[in-house]
Amino acid sequence: MRDAVIVDAVRTAVGKRNGSLAQQHSASLSAHVLTALAQRTGLDPALVDDVIWGCAGAVGMQTGCVARAAVLAAGWPESVPGVTVDRQCGSSQQSVHQAAAGVVSGQYDIAVAGGVEVMSRIPLGTTRLDGSFGEPFGPDVWKRYGDVRFHQGRGAQLIADEYGITRTEMDRHGLDSHARAARAVDEGRFTGQIAPITVTGPDGTERVFDTDEGIRRNSTLEALAALKPAFGDTGSITAGNASQVSDGTAALLITTSEIARAHGWRPMARIHTAVLAGTDPVTMLKGPIPATAKALKKSGLSIGDIGAFEINEAFASVTLAWLRETGADYARMNPLGGAMAIGHPIGGSGARLMTTLVHHMRDNGIRYGLQSMCEGGGMANATVLELL
Repeated sequence: MRDAVIVDAVRTAVGKRNGSLAQQHSASLSAHVLTALAQRTGLDPALVDDVIWGCAGAVGMQTGCVARAAVLAAGWPESVPGVTVDRQCGSSQQSVHQAAAGVVSGQYDIAVAGGVEVMSRIPLGTTRLDGSFGEPFGPDVWKRYGDVRFHQGRGAQLIADEYGITRTEMDRHGLDSHARAARAVDEGRFTGQIAPITVTGPDGTERVFDTDEGIRRNSTLEALAALKPAFGDTGSITAGNASQVSDGTAALLITTSEIARAHGWRPMARIHTAVLAGTDPVTMLKGPIPATAKALKKSGLSIGDIGAFEINEAFASVTLAWLRETGADYARMNPLGGAMAIGHPIGGSGARLMTTLVHHMRDNGIRYGLQSMCEGGGMANATVLELL
């Protein structure tokens, strides 16, 4: 039987809004990790059957199939195709699922999965509900849910209210995310997964960008408590307990164990289980809860069998609610920090989380890891990895 294994995974450092990666074209930034992945593994790009690339904001420079543009920008053979996937925040985790399915079914022998988002150059208005950029759901969906104009910020607040999660709890979680990420940087935990990139600053000078730049080292609970609510005049969701607007990309090389051996590759992990879940689009962000339950049931594992979790920190209420429902060990969730600190380049986040997870598993001898993330419209992916 064919399986699906991750040979290697690489990412850029994540840039903050209008930061070090803001002037990068999405295709060129993607090409950077494609090139790095090929160099790290000795991969002949001509052997790649498909490049499956997540991207949630298909506007401006990210239109026209950014996956195909990335292949061409990397100088890979024109014979290598690419396809762009949109499952909102889970787009590049979905790209891994599709690559694994293609490899297991025999449609692919070698695939590259990943994703990108340069949010600094993509208008946030693409998800605006005032109609100026079009309505993403439309009148029939609004009517189904009582003409409630739902969005992720509202969903995050509804979750906080439902679970009785306080502003202080969320702020403390955000502060801890930054502390974990800062510690990971200082200990060199990300060094082996980041492909440094040369960027040009506003003054025209070039420098190497190789460190996630959204991490805040000197914040306090008092400083976070002073932040204004992000959605309206009331509420407990703020910039301090939510993910950041970010730029970044990541890529993973996926094939079978047999093909990996033939090329002299030693895989990092096997894609053990891959599932999807849907939930109501009003609360929207609770998807990781049923997705995790589904993944555990399908894999035959228990929550205690999982040594590390990457649960996307879209908002602190999302991950704290997930903890309450699953009973997972807080210390095992996002041990190197999450999106509140590192950032959330939407279409690239699934691949970024998986890159971080698989390297953490290998570095610490963790047999099983689980990743899940909430997605716009009320969906979630969940993936179980097994260390090899």
